[in-house]
Amino acid sequence: MIVKKDFDRQEIAESMSVLWEPLTAEQRQYLVDNIKVHVFEKNEAIYREGETPAYIMCLLEGKVKVYMNGVGGRIQIIRMIEQMGIFAYRAAFVNENYKTSASAFEASTVCMIPIAVMRSLIKGNNELALFFIRQLSQKLGEADALAVNLTQKHMRGRLAESLIALKNKYGYEDDGSTLGIYLSREELANMSNMTTSNAIRILSSLASENLIITDGRKIKVIDEQGLLRISENGG
Repeated sequence: MIVKKDFDRQEIAESMSVLWEPLTAEQRQYLVDNIKVHVFEKNEAIYREGETPAYIMCLLEGKVKVYMNGVGGRIQIIRMIEQMGIFAYRAAFVNENYKTSASAFEASTVCMIPIAVMRSLIKGNNELALFFIRQLSQKLGEADALAVNLTQKHMRGRLAESLIALKNKYGYEDDGSTLGIYLSREELANMSNMTTSNAIRILSSLASENLIITDGRKIKVIDEQGLLRISENGG
């Protein structure tokens, strides 16, 4: 982890518009005075399961994965954080240690806001409090949907769901079809609750049906509606 010293605190704070816009002038200055910016290398841990939260975080650049260690050491990727996404706040708000871990999927720049600072801002600003209520409600809905997907959909449906979720979060590259994130087969398997060998087999099946084209870690979506049908039908 590298502490980034050559940054403009005001510019960084303003870039976090969902946090910045509800604040008063005095609250904005308080935020500016207390933020830190850290740069994490690829695969470096940002926080670990069991640690006590110290910061609420905003991803300024890069990509971050949030995951849990499951039975037999298998990893389940819970979510991927997109640029300017706010994360690592649930455990802080309920005064418990992290139940998940997070690491940099690629070199990532993260703004760190001390928990005490964020709590003070929330207590003095109803709009900011409502923002976090909406965030938590959205994440609860996503968790409910994930529980259904992992328990009721067949493996094809789960993998198709993961590909659609990645497209919705990171979009396509300039060609209009290549996913804007490159995941290994193991990482796709960890997102979709299956073994790596099953992920490889299903990707090959989807490619043979002309739904996708794979090129190493690159995945090009040829028939997005076809993937949606597989996801919605559960496999």
